[in-house]
Amino acid sequence: MGTFLSTLGQIGYLFLIIIVGFLFAKLARLPEKSTAVLSRLESVIFMPSLIISNFMANFTVTRLATAWKFFLTGSIVMGVSIPLAYFISRFTAKDKYTRNIHLYSLAFANFGFMGTAVVSGLYPELFTDYLILVTPFWILNYGWSVSFLLMPKEAREGKGAVIKRICNPMFVGMLIGIVLGLTQLPLPEFITSTLNGLSSCMSPIAMLITGMTVASISIKSTLKDKRIYVLSLIRLILIPLAFLGICSVFPIDRSVVLCGLCALAMPLGLNTVVIPGAYGKDTAHAAGMAIVSHLLSALTIPLMISIYFTI
Repeated sequence: MGTFLSTLGQIGYLFLIIIVGFLFAKLARLPEKSTAVLSRLESVIFMPSLIISNFMANFTVTRLATAWKFFLTGSIVMGVSIPLAYFISRFTAKDKYTRNIHLYSLAFANFGFMGTAVVSGLYPELFTDYLILVTPFWILNYGWSVSFLLMPKEAREGKGAVIKRICNPMFVGMLIGIVLGLTQLPLPEFITSTLNGLSSCMSPIAMLITGMTVASISIKSTLKDKRIYVLSLIRLILIPLAFLGICSVFPIDRSVVLCGLCALAMPLGLNTVVIPGAYGKDTAHAAGMAIVSHLLSALTIPLMISIYFTI
């Protein structure tokens, strides 16, 4: 019970920031396109800064002895999640566009904004390990799923498109952090202070973006769609429990299991709203999925973590 309440307290902090973003957007107290601007800052400055500073401090030769476990676990999870999500989505939607939305949502939770915020807030000592575990997630997310599942065909074509998708700021930041961590190259204090200052903005800005995105969508009718609750149940409860059950059978390092759980127990991602919406697609159904799963996750995330500490 203590673990549940302490985790719920941290999740409550994050959700309070979501509410602040929601209210300010609903009350029109923010300039137009604020969400787009903050999202851009988050993806090209705040999150890369957090990744660089953490890898620089923790990705050392000593840590490499255990790092492979996290990367391998993330790769196995993706190897299982994507085919499973593909199979389930065959039964949840008839049209290809909605099937792709469901496939993406079941294969990729909000391991980026929400996952990094939860881990950095609850288990900062595991943050670098978490980033290593979700590296396969990032590669497949930006190298395949976002472009081939969420973007229209005409938007993902062109010279060098594949390289541009993979070489996103987060991935580049990870590479920079790895080099700095392995070489232990000393940096001037003003640079490390800048990175730390920008890093501290990542979690609250991510939660503000979530609230502002939710506020910009009309979802009244979509909340009547039973598929939203079924998909949320699968994403928030069944998948994490299956992961914990499988891990309990094998002698897997507890820190690896916790990082994997934090990646899998997050709500349905917002990319299903943001990416198709940028190309004029109907995002009402995806918005309903995102909102319901985020609300439910305020209880399911502490529940899943509590279960982890009891097994």
